[in-house]
Amino acid sequence: MTAFNFASNLSMLTGLLPLLAAGFNYKHLDKVLKLSAAFFLLSFLSDAISWLLIFVFRIPNTMYVSHLYVDANILFFGVIYYFVYFDPIFKKIAIFLATIAFLIAVSSIFFAQSLREYPSIANTALSIMAVLLSLLYFYQLFTRQEFIHIQKEGFFWINSGVIFYYSITIFMFMMYKQILLAHQQDYYMINYITNIIANLIFSAGLLCKPQKTT
Repeated sequence: MTAFNFASNLSMLTGLLPLLAAGFNYKHLDKVLKLSAAFFLLSFLSDAISWLLIFVFRIPNTMYVSHLYVDANILFFGVIYYFVYFDPIFKKIAIFLATIAFLIAVSSIFFAQSLREYPSIANTALSIMAVLLSLLYFYQLFTRQEFIHIQKEGFFWINSGVIFYYSITIFMFMMYKQILLAHQQDYYMINYITNIIANLIFSAGLLCKPQKTT
């Protein structure tokens, strides 16, 4: 097995880690972390379905699965961050950004990239939205009045994983065609490694126990 294939398989398998962490710590998860766990289940199923379609059913083009996953991803992030924000203005921003990103993702199917093409436009819209929402969460977290141990705050780790993954991959999504033509394996290798690290960070967040604030 080549290093590329190993990274590919490991990337998909580490998608199980947040699910195992959520199952182990389920009774301590609040509504936001349960929603996050549901999103990680969707993410793993998307990867698993694509793998089955390609290697079991011999269907070479599974880009429509990626399109559906990105659309669902946008909706999940909009809902998750809506609930995690305290400030009503931030909640409205979450709805606004999710709506704009979703409209861009859907319209790109009709005007730019069909369901048989990689959804680089939709992924770019998702990445911009995710980075902005995660930055707003960090602002909220660091300006709270009560004292908390942020390293024990479950969503701090989830949010860290979000900004880590999307702040790296956003540039690859923006320049997908240019990068893929010359450096296809490098593109996917960076994506796999980033995804593996992000899954480890997500798992840490889902293992956190609730803490008292003062």
